[in-house]
Amino acid sequence: MIIKDPIQLHERIFLIDGFDLGVPERTGTYVIAEKALTLVDTGPSPSVKHVKKGLEKLGYSLEEVKYIIVTHIHLDHAGGAGLLLEECPNAKVVVHPRGARHLTDPTRLVAGAKMVYGEKFSELFEPVVAIPEGRLLIKEDGQNLEIGPTCKVRFLDTPGHAKHHFSIYDPVSNGMFTGDTVGIRYEQLIRDGVDLFLPSTSPNQFNPDAMRQQIDRMLMLDLDFIYFGHFGMTRNPNIALHQVAEWLDVFMEEAEKIGEASNCHEILTGRLLDRARNHLRGKNVPDDHDVYGLIELDMQVSAMGILDYLGK
Repeated sequence: MIIKDPIQLHERIFLIDGFDLGVPERTGTYVIAEKALTLVDTGPSPSVKHVKKGLEKLGYSLEEVKYIIVTHIHLDHAGGAGLLLEECPNAKVVVHPRGARHLTDPTRLVAGAKMVYGEKFSELFEPVVAIPEGRLLIKEDGQNLEIGPTCKVRFLDTPGHAKHHFSIYDPVSNGMFTGDTVGIRYEQLIRDGVDLFLPSTSPNQFNPDAMRQQIDRMLMLDLDFIYFGHFGMTRNPNIALHQVAEWLDVFMEEAEKIGEASNCHEILTGRLLDRARNHLRGKNVPDDHDVYGLIELDMQVSAMGILDYLGK
């Protein structure tokens, strides 16, 4: 197993790389080092071994974990929560009201993921362990959770990517853990001096109007940091949010161009990938850059979500 040191993002916030999909810098677990040790997202179950190693490197035991917050219940963010919880005897999982029942009974969640990922499901996500109801903590929009003597994180209902999605505001860093609701950040491009932020429009609850509302909401908060579910932090939230908003318009425009073709999913995936590739060529990113493996997957899933939305 690859062992990678946690990344320090703030004096009390660290990021553990979960090697989702078997690749680095895709999905991670944030560690908030307050009196009540708090994690944000676990990644899928195959990432749990990396989370455990990361906590060990930071000097924490699993017994010290008090809260495991899941921004939303998609398996690439919360699929490992049940498995990790089995080894964190003093922890509770904090979840959006719409997501709680799917953590206690993940049957429908698993079925939906199998429709998207097909034969790759087992390798990417198993096992998906149910969470006992008594170990869940549900937080509504605007509610707080005290995790330290000077820190109460606040939960914001942030649909657009999914209806069971919330974002978590950290007042100490003036930062927001946004999961997927305001986009994806491609860490692989940072070393080339390129910031790319794309919307995540996956099925089956994507809603472009709600996503735009959340982008506007984040802009109004005048944040200093955004901590993305995929992957890492930006110190330029306004630039990132405006870029995601612009790309969301591009995604919807491309979808409207393809009409009712029988293979419209493949066509839309290709169009979105071409738009991203042309943009990156303008930034001198070569066509064989390793980031394209992730972008192509993201465009496939985003195309599914957009067409699902338009079909409704």
